[in-house]
Amino acid sequence: MKVLVAVKRVIDYNVKIRVKPDHSDVDLTNVKMAMNPFCEIAVEEAVRLKERGVASEIVAVTVGPKAAQEQLRTALALGADRAIHVQTDERVESLGAAKALAKVVEDEQPELTILGKQAIDTDNNQTGQMLAALTGRPQGTFASEVAVEDGTLKVTREIDGGLQTVSLALPAIVTTDLRLNEPRYAKLPDIMKAKKKPLDTKTPEELGVEVASRLKLVSVEPPAERQGGVKVGSVDELVDKLKNEAKVIS
Repeated sequence: MKVLVAVKRVIDYNVKIRVKPDHSDVDLTNVKMAMNPFCEIAVEEAVRLKERGVASEIVAVTVGPKAAQEQLRTALALGADRAIHVQTDERVESLGAAKALAKVVEDEQPELTILGKQAIDTDNNQTGQMLAALTGRPQGTFASEVAVEDGTLKVTREIDGGLQTVSLALPAIVTTDLRLNEPRYAKLPDIMKAKKKPLDTKTPEELGVEVASRLKLVSVEPPAERQGGVKVGSVDELVDKLKNEAKVIS
């Protein structure tokens, strides 16, 4: 079974975000970039499927600038067999990414496509669902467990009321949740081997899709700074401040 895994280049989650002085965008100068954490979970699940003998080939794919090849090499070091880079300098949104991925799915014909449920930079939680709609494939979102049994994909997904298990006919689309697995770290020998694994570069024009942004970014604002707390000397003083200053009790 061939598994296609989509990954995205984002600002490392440990980095404190800075906004440009003119508020036109996030400042990426000398900022550490990394693979989206949910995408790491998707790669890990694909590798585990291969280790169990379910998957025969793992193909990693990303849509983004030339620098995004770094994240593809990371996926290769983690266990992917080859990679596809849809290279573009456009600010790619969910629909543009889904259209590009749909063309890759059409070319590669994977039995299973795995994506992170959302990216930590935009938090849209849209690409997986849009890809399923464009390809006409069944989808299991927010997956906390994935199993292949007798040619059928069973996905346990997290919902508001608890857990729901759905049975999907392959080929299918899955988006990963945090509790699906814990991603491994790439070992140095695997990082060196990843440099020799095939990485194919395509352009949106070659795929016949348009990925340019349809939205205009008007302004980026940092979150409001939290006010410092105060210490009180007694319960009566606390009650007084809650009543007369915070006005949360009457």
